[in-house]
Amino acid sequence: MPFSLHQGDALRVLSTLPDDCVDSVITDPPYNSGGRTAKERTSRSAKQKYTSADAKHTLPDFTGENMDQRSYGFWLTQLMTEAHRLTKAGGTALLFTDWRQLPVTTDAIQAAGWLWRGVLAWHKPQARPQKGRFTQNCEFIVWASKGAIDGSRNPVYLPGLYSASQPSGAKRQHITQKPVEVMRELVKISPEGGTVLDFCAGSGSTGVAALLEGRDFIGVEKTEHYASIATDRLTKTIRQILTQDDVVLTA
Repeated sequence: MPFSLHQGDALRVLSTLPDDCVDSVITDPPYNSGGRTAKERTSRSAKQKYTSADAKHTLPDFTGENMDQRSYGFWLTQLMTEAHRLTKAGGTALLFTDWRQLPVTTDAIQAAGWLWRGVLAWHKPQARPQKGRFTQNCEFIVWASKGAIDGSRNPVYLPGLYSASQPSGAKRQHITQKPVEVMRELVKISPEGGTVLDFCAGSGSTGVAALLEGRDFIGVEKTEHYASIATDRLTKTIRQILTQDDVVLTA
């Protein structure tokens, strides 16, 4: 199978994987953003933080959203250190974040041994305007590499700005789900036939994008409900791209 999905704690699962087994790490960790006081930080769930009060969908919560910034930085550094071991020389890492957690995310990725290469922007056209203020309609993607990048190994020219709305209605299966059209562009940083790792897989959008673009995928998701959704989406994607020529019948 061109994908594997593990349900469990990310750090524990990553520790069981072999060195140099992936080409790119592309992940959307819980931001742990906002919360001016300890009460605000610890009393609000992910659903309360990232969905509006009048939202009609009933998406399950996920854990890991109540750390303060120092703890978040330490946790992310641990994960990215393990991900660094799993990544081949010259491989890449892309981490989603928001404006509040951008500094600690760039700190963590460097502390884990990666070379910080820059910041990409994801523009969300449907963000709500705020009277008297600038609209907060961008999230960010910190990207880095494991040592030098050999451009001839994967000669792509990728943009630094992506614009797409978050899935809505029946297509929205996770509280913080990212658009597959954005993820399909991002996975191209991995060479064709390479392997993409997402240790906060959520509903599996990174994996769906990787499979559609001819990459293999390794995912880890802690929440059982979302791991099940991701498995279904990945399996459906495999069926979508599988052709008769790919099937080998054995007696």
